[in-house]
Amino acid sequence: MSPTTNSPSISIDALTQFCLAALTRVGVSQTDAKTTASALVTTDAMGVFTHGTKLLAGYLNKLKGGGYRAGATPRIEREGLGWALIDGESALGQVGSDFAMRTAIEKARKVGVAYVGLRNTGHIGAAGYYAASAARQGFIAMVTGNDIPSVAAPGSKRAVLGSNPIAYGVPHGNGEPIVLDMATAAVAGGKIYAAIQRGETIPSTWLIDQEGQPTVDGSLYPDRASLAPMAGHKGYGFGLWCEILSAVLPGGKMTWQVGSWIFDDPSLPSEHNASFIAIDIGAMVPREQFDQRLQHLIDEIHAAPTAAGIERVLLPGEREWGLYRKAQQEGIKLPQDVRDKLVQAAAHAGIEPPAELSR
Repeated sequence: MSPTTNSPSISIDALTQFCLAALTRVGVSQTDAKTTASALVTTDAMGVFTHGTKLLAGYLNKLKGGGYRAGATPRIEREGLGWALIDGESALGQVGSDFAMRTAIEKARKVGVAYVGLRNTGHIGAAGYYAASAARQGFIAMVTGNDIPSVAAPGSKRAVLGSNPIAYGVPHGNGEPIVLDMATAAVAGGKIYAAIQRGETIPSTWLIDQEGQPTVDGSLYPDRASLAPMAGHKGYGFGLWCEILSAVLPGGKMTWQVGSWIFDDPSLPSEHNASFIAIDIGAMVPREQFDQRLQHLIDEIHAAPTAAGIERVLLPGEREWGLYRKAQQEGIKLPQDVRDKLVQAAAHAGIEPPAELSR
């Protein structure tokens, strides 16, 4: 049985209003609260519950403790025509990421391609959200992030890199963007916690124990086990690429220098880092030509022969956009672990949880 099967639905608007109320209650401006709430709720609506409103309670804890600064304004430290380095000032990661992606888009409009490094920010949540935002404005985008190490390298007995995310977004005519958003670990750490909370057994491909061997004991994570890298050495290589773009290049904290936004004292900043690259399609080729060529590729993929029971091959993000459209009509069925975290978030903010959670 799906963990969401018997959950009551909550509308996108109701969940957004709750997030706004909670964030503004701890001092976040209305503008920054809207930015953050949109990222979290959209991610839930797309069915990615590990990076949606489940994160809100932890963010509120950090904001109340001072590790994340409710009134902070990210600022450009250095810049050129096609690049910028931004200090996130320990603001919420959604606030810093939104500013960084907008900066990359503005610069790419002028010179075609732009890179923006964001250092000293909060946990950024779903990297694909920002890539999709850029794609809707006609830009191909790539987003990377880094985190405190939780992922082993091939042959290591301990974590070497974070579950560093990499995402891309590609405009698709008048349709929803093509969006890939993935951790460079075999699985996001949040899925380990969710499985433990639901009492589920994890696959043997998710964790590496202290002897460097696979384990199915989720309770070992994170103190006595590390996440396995996605696709072995390939995932390790991509994780390193994210670390370089996100932290090494812009001068941010690297690997063990990054704090844990979940486990550290809430008064401490986590000093996460990220990178944002925007490519202006229209600066290189006529947009109509790009759209036609991309549609040809998409049609070819959709027409590929499929295995029994499979209607068609999907593009990255296609399933998630379908869930989003359904959520717009029917609301979001939140898993129990997310519902529990929202109750915690309400307690942190001193407000009532959404009425839908008590049904």
